[in-house]
Amino acid sequence: MNLTYIDWLIMLVYFAFVLGIGFALKRYMRTSNDFFLAGRSIPAWVCGLAFISANLGAQEVMGMGASGAKYGIVTSHFYWIGAIPAMCFLAIFMMPFYYGSKARSVPEYLRMRFDEKTRAVNAFSFAFMTVVSSGISMYAMALLIQTLGLFKGILPDAYIFHVSIIVSAVIVLGYIFLGGLTSAIYNEVLQFFLIVAGFAPLVWIGLRNVGGWQGIKQTLPASMTHSWRGMEHANTNPLGVEWIGLTMGLGFVLSFGYWCTNFLVVQRAMAAPSEEAARRVPLIAAIPKMFLPILVILPGLIAVSVTSHVAGTPAAAGTSTTLPLDAAHPHGIVPIKTDPITGANVVDSSGQLVYDYNLTVPALLLHYFPTGILGLGLTALLASFMSGMAGNVTAFNTVWTYDIYQAYIHKKGTDEHYLWMGRMATVGGVLLSIGAAYAVTSFNNIMDALQLVFAVINAPLFATFLLGMFWKRTTGHAAFTGLVTGTLGAVLHHGLTLPLGDAAGIHGGWIHVVYQYPSEMAQNFWTAIFAFAINLVVTIVISLVTQPRPEPELVGLVYSLTPKPVETHLEWYQKPSTLAIAVLLVAAALNVIFR
Repeated sequence: MNLTYIDWLIMLVYFAFVLGIGFALKRYMRTSNDFFLAGRSIPAWVCGLAFISANLGAQEVMGMGASGAKYGIVTSHFYWIGAIPAMCFLAIFMMPFYYGSKARSVPEYLRMRFDEKTRAVNAFSFAFMTVVSSGISMYAMALLIQTLGLFKGILPDAYIFHVSIIVSAVIVLGYIFLGGLTSAIYNEVLQFFLIVAGFAPLVWIGLRNVGGWQGIKQTLPASMTHSWRGMEHANTNPLGVEWIGLTMGLGFVLSFGYWCTNFLVVQRAMAAPSEEAARRVPLIAAIPKMFLPILVILPGLIAVSVTSHVAGTPAAAGTSTTLPLDAAHPHGIVPIKTDPITGANVVDSSGQLVYDYNLTVPALLLHYFPTGILGLGLTALLASFMSGMAGNVTAFNTVWTYDIYQAYIHKKGTDEHYLWMGRMATVGGVLLSIGAAYAVTSFNNIMDALQLVFAVINAPLFATFLLGMFWKRTTGHAAFTGLVTGTLGAVLHHGLTLPLGDAAGIHGGWIHVVYQYPSEMAQNFWTAIFAFAINLVVTIVISLVTQPRPEPELVGLVYSLTPKPVETHLEWYQKPSTLAIAVLLVAAALNVIFR
C-alpha cells in the first residue's frame, strides 16, 4: 500500500490535535479530583459521547468487524440484548448509588457497602482487566500498522510490529499524563465523530458494491443474516451457543456485569455535574449505541460477501476473482493469519489455515478507499485504538491510586502527592499494557479474548453488586468469599473446557479437557454463567450464617434504604425512566426486524 502525503497529513494532524488537547488542559489539573474525575464538571451530553466512545475502542471497531465476518449479524446481540438493557439499568438503578455515595471508584463503593477485603479483590482484578484490555487495543493498532505497511521501507520488517506498539503507547501516555480524565473525555468525543466520519463512507461504498443488504442476504448463508435463527441449538448457528447461553451468558451476566460494574464506563458518568445528569449519561449513550452495528458489524458482513459467491453467480462489481462459497465459514477478503513475529502462516490443531478476522476492517478499507478517504479511514481506526487505550489507562490510574496505593501503601499523603502518583500510575499502566499486547497475539478474534476476561472478572462481580444493592442481608464476609469463589470457578471452568478446533492452552483445557464448546464465544458465555451462579449461591449461603451490618450504616448503599431521586420538577418526557423505556422499545424493534 502506498499512502500519499494527503493520507499522512490527515493522520499527523489527528495525532497533533490529541496531544494538543493534553497540553491545553494540563494547567487545569491542579488537584487529584481534577485529574481522576474531571472535577465532576463535564456536561451530560459530552459524558454520554465519551461513555460510548470509551467502549468504542479497537475491541469494538476491529473486534465487532471480526465477529461480524466470523459469526454474522448474530453479533448484533452484543448491542441489542448485550448492552442496551444493562445501560438502562445502570441509569435508573445504579447511578444513584455510585454518584450519591460520593465514591471515587467502583472498588471504593464496595468498601463502603461491604468491607476492605472485598474492595481489594475488585481493585486488583479490575486493574488486571484494564491492563489486558488496553493491551488488546495496543496489539490491534500495531497489527494494523504492520499489515498496512505504514513503516515499510522506513524500518526493517522485523521491527515494525514492536515499534508500532511503542509509538501508540507514547501518544496515549502523552495526553493522559498531561490532561488526565478531562483530556481523555474530550479526545473520546473527537474520536467518536472521527469513527463515524471514517466508517460511514466505508459502509455506504461497500453496500453499493455487494448489492445492499439484500445482496448480502442472497450471498451469505441464512444463519449469518438472521440474528435469532438457529438459536434453538448450539450447532445450528455460527456463534455456537443456544438461546439460554445467549440470553443468560451475554444478555444478563456479561452485559450487566460490564456496563453496571466496570469503572471504565461508570467513571465517565461520574464526571457529570449532578446526579440527574449522571443518570442521563448512559441513556444518551444508548441512543447511538443501538445503531453502531451499522458501522462496526456490517463491514464484517460486507468483507465476507465481496468474493464469496454461490457457485454460478457473478462476482460483485469491482472484484477480480470468484471463490466458491464455504457455507459454514465464508472468508471473502479476510486474510490468512500470520505470526506477527515470524511472519509464518498459522494453522489450527487439524492443520487447517487460520483466518485473521481481526484484519477484516483494514482489508475492507484497502479494498474500497482511494487516496484521501483512505487516510480518513485509517485515522478513524487509529482513533478507536487511542480511545480504547486511553479509557482503560484512566480507569487504571484512578483505581491504582485510590484503591491500592492510598488504601494499602501510603494512606496519609497529600493531594499533590496523589496527583503525582496518578501520573506515575499512568506510566506504569502503559508499560504493563505493552506486555499484555504480546500476550494476546494467539487470538484470531480479539473479541473472543476480551469476552473471556469479562467472564472471569465482571461476571462474578455482578452477582456481588446485585445482592449488595438489593439485599440488605448481604454481608462483607459473604461478598468477599463469593467474589473469590466465583472468580476461581470461572478460571476452573476455562481450564476444563475447550472450543472445538483449538489446542489446549491459552484457549482453555489447560487442566484437562472435560467438555468442548462449538466456539470460543460459547465457552465465554458459559464461563460467565458458571462464575455468576457460583458467586450468587456462595454469597447467599454465607450471608445467612453471618452478621449483617446495621441498617443505618447502609443508607445510600442499599436500594430499599436509599431515598429515591426527586423527579417532581421534571416533565414526564424529561424523566430518565421515560427515556429508558423509549430506548428499550427501539432495541426490541431492531431485534424483531433482524430476527
